[in-house]
Order: sequence, then structure tokens, then C-alpha cells
Amino acid sequence: MKLTNKLLIPILGLVFLIFQSCSIKYSFTGTNINYDLVKTFSVDNFFNDSGGGPANMEQRFTETIKEYYQRNTSLELVRSNGDLQFMGAINRYTLTPQAVVSSNDPNLPDRAGQMRLTIAVEVEYINLTNEEENLKQTFSFFQDYDPRTTTLLDVENQLVEEIFENIIQDIFTATVANW
Repeated sequence: MKLTNKLLIPILGLVFLIFQSCSIKYSFTGTNINYDLVKTFSVDNFFNDSGGGPANMEQRFTETIKEYYQRNTSLELVRSNGDLQFMGAINRYTLTPQAVVSSNDPNLPDRAGQMRLTIAVEVEYINLTNEEENLKQTFSFFQDYDPRTTTLLDVENQLVEEIFENIIQDIFTATVANW
């Protein structure tokens, strides 16, 4: 048994040296950012070209994407000309019925049992250190609510927040995540 312990320590040391000498970089945030080259990011104000939504929706989206990248990367937010640049517009804000509920009264029309709020954001991403990673893509997400128990005004802020969270996670995955 003592012989095994004497052999185990040098073997573990050798394994440690092999892994330490490898140039494999792993990020616990799940990004593939080379922090030696990429130090900053900038986010232009997103515009609301959808014709709908809350009055401050574009400002909320812009601030939320800034906060997300600050929280999940070590990049410094700069006003303009970052190593990574984000710009775009909210180009869709739609409400559509998803489930029709029949009225038992022939004098009353059928109505929606579920409504779906869908938001789409077109994003242009520029990586100054690696132009092959540049992209221009539309990201969208939706949330449903029950108009029989609540109004859009009652749930709109919460729905927009949840939709933005999902869209921004998708943007993060498409731009800097190691997936």
C-alpha cells in the first residue's frame, strides 16, 4: 500500500504539470472572449421601430443588455467604439390570440382564451478583433397571458421584462458564449 502512495504523488504532479502547460483557456462564465484582445464593449441606443409597446421600451432594452454583459463578462462598457459593438432596433411588438374560447350564448362572440405578446429585436453585432464573428440577426421571444383574468396593462411590464431576458440570453449565446 505504501508503494502505491509513493507512486501516486509523482503521477499526480506530472498530470498537474501537463495540464498547466496546456494553453487551454476555460471561462466559468461560458464565454469565448479572449480578454487579451477584447477589453471593451459598447451598446448604441436601440430604437423602437415596432410601432407598439411601452413608451420607454427601447431604453429598457438598451440598459438591460448593457447590464447583462457587465454582469456576465469582464468587459468594460464604453460609450462608443468598443471592441464589441451592439446596435439595432425593436422591430416587432405584436399581440395575437392563441386559444379561442367559445361563448355558450349565441348573442356573444367567441373570445381569446390566451393572448401572446411577441417581441423581436434586430441586432447588429460587430467584433473588431474578429470580423468572422460579426452578425446581423433578429431575435424574438414571446409570453402568453390570460385576458380573462388580467389585462395587458396589468402584465405588460412583467411580460416585456421576461421576453427581454430571453432575447438577451439568446444574443449573448450567439455573440460571446462558448456553446
